[in-house]
Amino acid sequence: METRFPAESRNPAPFHRGEMAAQERAGVREQMARVGAVVMRDYMPEQHREFFPLLPTLLLGGIDRHDEVWASILWGEPGFISSPDNRTLRIDALPAAQDPLAASVMPGQRLGALGLQFETRRRNRANGTVGELDEHGFTLAVQQSFGNCPKYIQTRELTTVAAAGGQTIETIAGEGALPEAALALIRHSDTFFIATAAEASNGAAHGVDVSHRGGRPGFVSAEADGTLCWPDFTGNNFFNTIGNLEADGRAGLLFIDFVQGDILQMTGRGTVEWEGERLRQFAGAKRLLRFEASRWLLRKGAFPLRWALQEQSPSLENTGVWDQ
Repeated sequence: METRFPAESRNPAPFHRGEMAAQERAGVREQMARVGAVVMRDYMPEQHREFFPLLPTLLLGGIDRHDEVWASILWGEPGFISSPDNRTLRIDALPAAQDPLAASVMPGQRLGALGLQFETRRRNRANGTVGELDEHGFTLAVQQSFGNCPKYIQTRELTTVAAAGGQTIETIAGEGALPEAALALIRHSDTFFIATAAEASNGAAHGVDVSHRGGRPGFVSAEADGTLCWPDFTGNNFFNTIGNLEADGRAGLLFIDFVQGDILQMTGRGTVEWEGERLRQFAGAKRLLRFEASRWLLRKGAFPLRWALQEQSPSLENTGVWDQ
């Protein structure tokens, strides 16, 4: 039976020019114009409002005072995220003082938010602007809400939570070239997160987005000079990340060591490779994304949650890895 949507739930302009250009190049523009009009909402449906309070983490994307894009993560006891109404999230957590986004959680600032439940592979987005702010957290005025498919998410189970103050957090920061500890974390990762942003043609911020990326360990190629490359597989065809990169280019990456609790954040520029010999060398890839880091921050032991890998995503069965 066909699902019918009320006329008021339709979004007449769900995508910006970068996203539409990427969809056109991929041959899905007409299809996504129809899909986007009904799934890209300016409010959260009830299932999303019920989903966020279940989570112990929330991924964020934002822009710092240098106009650089970063990805980050917040955490707390399930329930630290709540939804007073269908256009508002309340988050009872703030980025750590060392986090590049610490000063970006201010009223009026745009943030991208991603809720991901590793146990079930569910994920939902809620992008918008910071509303109220206090010493305990902030509200997010949701302006864009939509779900994502579970592809390429590895299932993980939360095993332990490190005691607060039980470990000294070592922080290392730099520009460009990456230390060996950062390279090792990237090369062994099967999951990372990417934040991107886009500007509208009149110069006003169009918004910030943060997204999940997954693959077999080794699917991200990392060079000592801070250049990263990874494959882009078949997805939901929204092209939010790729559209932002095509229109803007700023990006921030977040890698997490789910066993040791290390957090690696990078900001820089991203580009999309739609064709070429290197693309053909990676099984299952539709495009390649390249990232050049300008600044990075490695915080050892900063993430208190410990997660055990349970199952690799079945969507990755026909994909490969780089030769390091």
